[in-house]
Amino acid sequence: MKKKAIILGISGQDGSLLAKALIDNGLYDVYGTSRDITKNNFENLVKLKILNKVKLFSLDSSNFDQVFNFIKLILPDEVYNLTGQTSVGTSFKKPFETIISIGNVTCNLLEAIRLINGGIKYFNAASSECFGDTNLPATEETCFNPISPYGVSKTFAFNLTKNYRDTYNLFASSLILSNHESFFRSNEFISQKIIQSAYNIRSKKQDFLEVGDISVIRDWGWAQDYVQAFHLALQEDQPDDYIIATGKSISLENFIEYVFIKFNLNYKDYLVSNNNLKRKNEVKKTVLNVQKANTKLKWIAKNDVFKVIDLLIEHKIKNKNEYFP
Repeated sequence: MKKKAIILGISGQDGSLLAKALIDNGLYDVYGTSRDITKNNFENLVKLKILNKVKLFSLDSSNFDQVFNFIKLILPDEVYNLTGQTSVGTSFKKPFETIISIGNVTCNLLEAIRLINGGIKYFNAASSECFGDTNLPATEETCFNPISPYGVSKTFAFNLTKNYRDTYNLFASSLILSNHESFFRSNEFISQKIIQSAYNIRSKKQDFLEVGDISVIRDWGWAQDYVQAFHLALQEDQPDDYIIATGKSISLENFIEYVFIKFNLNYKDYLVSNNNLKRKNEVKKTVLNVQKANTKLKWIAKNDVFKVIDLLIEHKIKNKNEYFP
């Protein structure tokens, strides 16, 4: 008999890629949720050619009664929480929406699992934004110091997940994720904005790239690598928390420079600084230690930031309409 896995946020980047991975695994029936499935075209699932292989349900995950009834109906083996507002920048514009979509939903899921079946395994997607600045490589024991509404919300969700694990003996694990990209990222994310802009400049469709603070340092990975870690974490004998990253951080300026070189352009000729794009509270440096995930989960990122950029640019140049994992 196949296991049952619920993926909240199945239409997003991580949700759709995780659904593909679980289906390819061959041991899962996958159930996905969206606020209103009649208004969602599930473009990512279509591109991955798995739309007809998942069971989709409308669910307002901020409504406890709906969450409780849905989990009681499915009685899943595993629940992956990948829903909620995903942009740090947007969280400054919509802090209340961000907090509700992450914090309230996490509470609803954990409480429903506690009441229905404490044996259900629960996955929480945390974020490196929880740390704030990390001048030394952060480990799972490093104290959190979030400085954005998104980071604060993710910190609350992380702490609540740990509290339910410790207090109610739930199998509840959090993975602290660094930035991770795929072909499914929209241009509101800086990685895609840079690549799209360089592509447009090379094609004479755009004159310059407008950016904020290019000195910030981040760890960028490949989303398809990361979702493998999601699954591995719930196959362990005991729940735990892990940092999932490449372990290699570069500045945004280095990211931009590498992208423009790939398009045979000198980035300095096209870069325009816009103070309005600089955040008052911006994490300046993210450096992460991935030893625990490497050792315990036997998980290592296959693609570093430069390989990620190569993959995204190759896709952009070839203008593919389908994604082939």
